[in-house]
Amino acid sequence: MSFTLTLRAGLAPRLAMQFAKPPSAMRAFHQSAKQNTFFTSRTALSSKNSSSNILARLRGSSRSYQQQSGYAYYDPAARRKETVRKLIIGGAIFGGTLVAVNVMFNGESREGGMPKFERQYLNQTFLHTGLGVGIIGMTAYQMLQSGFVYRLMQTNPWVVGIGGLALSIGSMIATRSVDPDNYVPKYAFWAVFNATQAAFVAPLMVMAPPALLARAGLYTAAMMGSISIVGATAKQDKYLYIGGPLLAGAAIVAVSGFAPLVLPATAIRTLAVTENLWLWGGLAVFGGFTLYDVQKVLHHARLAERGLIKRDPVNESISLELDFLNIFVRMVQILMMQQRRK
Repeated sequence: MSFTLTLRAGLAPRLAMQFAKPPSAMRAFHQSAKQNTFFTSRTALSSKNSSSNILARLRGSSRSYQQQSGYAYYDPAARRKETVRKLIIGGAIFGGTLVAVNVMFNGESREGGMPKFERQYLNQTFLHTGLGVGIIGMTAYQMLQSGFVYRLMQTNPWVVGIGGLALSIGSMIATRSVDPDNYVPKYAFWAVFNATQAAFVAPLMVMAPPALLARAGLYTAAMMGSISIVGATAKQDKYLYIGGPLLAGAAIVAVSGFAPLVLPATAIRTLAVTENLWLWGGLAVFGGFTLYDVQKVLHHARLAERGLIKRDPVNESISLELDFLNIFVRMVQILMMQQRRK
């Protein structure tokens, strides 16, 4: 009778030497059959001893690692200074970006400031946008904790993509079609829409560390905040004309996103071009959509003030949520690419 042992690399040479040292253990197994002591043979005892030796070595190595790591000391004052330095740098970058974008795109600002009804409607819209993003983040975290994300990642990508897209579009159309006076169905469909967006975002929590996700969220908020200020302080309806070109750009970005599912793996250059188009082109397109959506919110505020349409901040927030998610996903990918290069 012979044995076949499958061992991991690293421990294999040592374990092979241990099992190869006592040849009497193998002979004892064959001799034990004559004495009907199969279940109490020395082979079982030797395997138990060898496994206990392995566990002892692993425990010893973990103890030594803990003892070595216990001597590491981090100065709280130095860490606090590093955090303050990063916050100052981030604030300077945000302020510089805001000034640069404002000078570049908003040379002609409106006179007299923003009317009160426009400011209130814009604040309600951004309040619902922040609430929706928070619901998406909490739902994605619960999906990760419950294991739904792992089952989702094992499913056919075509089924997940097409089914999730259909559910997302259907819930968005249902939310927009409900009258804003019907609060219960309105917010129910809005919650379903946010849940579908959370299912798309949840796999990022598996692939990216929490610190990187936090940085991507801050960068996204800074980018959208600076562009929103430009759109809010610009002249009335100044950027509403860019809706058509942005829609065409979004279609090109969407097609480039499906390219890896259609093109063969040998088309390396084509895949690289489509990836850059999806990443950087999408970042520019959805940054432009943020500017357009803010101006559209102000335009709808003026129409609601005249009584032509009803005030509906939930519908307005959906567009800004989609802008945030698309920019956030690309920020995460950019930061992950930078992390791989280090």
